Amino acid sequence: MKKALFFLVCLALASMPVAGAEELLPYWTAESPAMASIISFVSSVGDQYSPDYLPPEQRIAVFDMDGTLYGELFPTYFDQSLMLHRLLHDETYQPAPEDKAFALALETALLNREPEPDSSKSSAQVAAEAFQGFTVEEYRAYVRDFMSQPVVGFEKMTYGEGFYLPMVALVQYLAEHGFTVFISSGSERALVRELISGTLDKWIPPYRVIGSTFSLAAAGQGDAEGRKYTYAPDDQVLMEGNLTFKNQKSNKVFSIVDEIGLAPVLVFGNSSGDISMAQYALQHGGKAYMLLCDDTARDYGDPDAAASFAETCVKLGFETVSMRDEFETIYGADVVKSEPDALEDAA
Repeated sequence: MKKALFFLVCLALASMPVAGAEELLPYWTAESPAMASIISFVSSVGDQYSPDYLPPEQRIAVFDMDGTLYGELFPTYFDQSLMLHRLLHDETYQPAPEDKAFALALETALLNREPEPDSSKSSAQVAAEAFQGFTVEEYRAYVRDFMSQPVVGFEKMTYGEGFYLPMVALVQYLAEHGFTVFISSGSERALVRELISGTLDKWIPPYRVIGSTFSLAAAGQGDAEGRKYTYAPDDQVLMEGNLTFKNQKSNKVFSIVDEIGLAPVLVFGNSSGDISMAQYALQHGGKAYMLLCDDTARDYGDPDAAASFAETCVKLGFETVSMRDEFETIYGADVVKSEPDALEDAA
């Protein structure tokens, strides 16, 4: 009797559908190999009867931001676009002559899809200096205001709307299947927190955003070190004007170690800057997926560069996602690229 009951229970469990096995993610093509692979993985680690089962606290997913969750060809990264706006188009700010010259050369090169000009200073450091003296709240308000501006190179889209819809759907799917989702971006952390507000912060709260950092100081701190100064009741936190940490390449691994404390089982990226954290995930039994910017109809893709990067990914054991073949839409059906001469006129 007990053996028969045990057999019936096992038979019932075996016949139960695996959670997620028939799911399709919104905005992805039904034939997407990456979507099928992700759903299979999520189903496996979420099935307590599977040998691959992971408890929820170990289901960590880390996403890069620019080019992975959000467009990076407007005509460049959001943080650079913001910096160029501040230096060149904000009448309330007078940048140093060398910074303005750098910004002019950079904007012209980007609008014409040319390589960035050489500079003794990184654009991130120039950006840090451009917002020196802002409170963090003022800085985020500045970011928020810029998000309402129309995107360069596309029609019917603002900077705040420049997210890849299939990837937003993926973040939601992972969160709803017991994953804790983080962003690890090369952009400055407070900027990313504001950019995802109202879009991804439903599933990625501010404390799960990792990014580059600008130095901070209290308004009354003066020349004192932070560890020797006591924050006063009427103090404010100010941006001090220095880049203190660039969250890129191996630094993404180090920030994951410092800020998460667990290796991710899923990593999503799109460039060489994400290879380090992808290899870290594989090293600990996880999986990595890399987006290929190969769509020339709906975005400013480069099929040759995408094919070369795909070869690198295959050699390293990463799976790839073709934006051209696996995304039903990127930004939404109404969003279209501007005509090429629009970029030339803007330059």
